[in-house]
Amino acid sequence: MASKKFLELQDFSDSDLLSELKETEVQYQKQKFDHAVKGLDNPILLREIRRDIARLKTEIRKREIGQLSDEQIANRSKIRFRRRK
Repeated sequence: MASKKFLELQDFSDSDLLSELKETEVQYQKQKFDHAVKGLDNPILLREIRRDIARLKTEIRKREIGQLSDEQIANRSKIRFRRRK
C-alpha cells in the first residue's frame, strides 16, 4: 500500500519536487547536527527524514525514466542486463 506522503508527491510539479528535496536535505543536515551536539527528543525523526528524501529522489527518477525515448530505454535495459552478470 502506498504511503500518504508518496501519494502527495505524485501531485507535485518537477520544480516543486526539486525544491522540496533541497529543503528536506537542509532540514536533515540541521537535525543530524543537533542530534550530534545535544541530542534529539525523538531520534526516529532522522530516519523519517531520510526516508522522505528517498521518496523524493525516487519520484524524480521515475519521472526522468518516463521521459526517456524508446531508444534510451532499450540502451538502459542492456546496461542493466550486463550489470546482473
